[in-house]
Parts: sequence; C-alpha cells; structure tokens
Amino acid sequence: MELSGASVVLVGSIAAACTTAAFVPQVVRVWRLKRADEISFATFLVFSVGTFLWFVYGVWIGSYPVILANGVTFALALSMVGLKLKYGRDSRDSTP
Repeated sequence: MELSGASVVLVGSIAAACTTAAFVPQVVRVWRLKRADEISFATFLVFSVGTFLWFVYGVWIGSYPVILANGVTFALALSMVGLKLKYGRDSRDSTP
C-alpha cells in the first residue's frame, strides 16, 4: 500500500499528538499533588535526553511533526525532572 506524502505526515502527526498528550496527565498529577516519590528520576532524565535527540534529528531532516512532538514532549519530560527534584522526596522521610 502506497500512501501520499500528506497521508504519511498526517499519520505521523496524529501519532505524535497521542504520545505527547500521554504525558500531560502525569505532569498535572504530580504538580497538583506536590508528590513525585513514585516517579523514577533516572527514567525521566534518560527519556528527556532521548526526546531532545529526536528533536535535533527532526530539525536535521526538516520534519515538523518530529520537531513539534519531541519539542513539546521534551518540555513535559523536563518538567517531570524538575518536579521530581522539587517534590520527589519519599513521603516517609520526616526530616524537614
């Protein structure tokens, strides 16, 4: 099956929107609860590096869906890293 260039971009854009939007509820939840002890710092740090590299790749190949999706996802992942640093202390730790 051969798809037109516009169809390929449309499918890529929809996929990018879905995978990017998947991070929003987690960021909102941590921000609202002001708790991130269940979030893996290493996972989001490595994920942030990966999405940044995908963003750079998108710039190199001139793919707007790759650039936009990974730019937004990078910002969300980096915000999770920041929230983890701010709110990530284990809730069982009672030290101030």
